[in-house]
Amino acid sequence: MVERSILASGKGKRMDVIIHIPKGIEEQLEVAFGRDLAQAAREALAIEGYRTERLSLGQVAELLGVSTIEADQFLKERQVPLLYSVDDFERDREALKSALAE
Repeated sequence: MVERSILASGKGKRMDVIIHIPKGIEEQLEVAFGRDLAQAAREALAIEGYRTERLSLGQVAELLGVSTIEADQFLKERQVPLLYSVDDFERDREALKSALAE
């Protein structure tokens, strides 16, 4: 069973999610992921959200409370490929050409 509550925070709203995990499974997960299962859950959501293109790199950084450079490194360490399309490359190339022409 999962419980959710929406709480007001500084920038807007924040959702707290409570997941009820049977004790034996909790202990097994703590061995695998460490004592901070909330952080492990945030990381898993960030990885899956980015991998499936539901979250941007900036959103991953915000979710994990790190910079985009740190989020990029986090994803690389977990073998999650950078989502960078040919269109992204062309936009960056044009922006660079414009900046260098000025």
